[in-house]
Amino acid sequence: MRRAERSVRSARNLLDDGDHDFAVSRAYYAMFYAATAALLQRGIKRARHSGVIAAFAEHLVKSGTFTREHQLALQAAFRDRSKGDYTGDFPPRELVEQRIEEARQFVAAVAHFLRTEGVPID
Repeated sequence: MRRAERSVRSARNLLDDGDHDFAVSRAYYAMFYAATAALLQRGIKRARHSGVIAAFAEHLVKSGTFTREHQLALQAAFRDRSKGDYTGDFPPRELVEQRIEEARQFVAAVAHFLRTEGVPID
């Protein structure tokens, strides 16, 4: 979870520096690290990004542990990260701000989940 929290902070710093594509990538990775932690708490390990996203939906959203909005935010961040990393698209500031806020909320929700599961979070 530390990596997830650091990634949210890094995303904000990158946005402030005008690095929109890198900022949206860090926002996605914040969610990815948090989703991975939540899945590991359930004993589920996936190696690929697509596997983490699918398993998060299947095991944590369908069960009601997380909301459909969490799933949609993770999917949107993955899509925007892929665009920025592989097509050279430069996302607008407003979109990046939205993704960073979604990442902050996502990471907070996972931290809450882990605490309720008895996992100590700094």
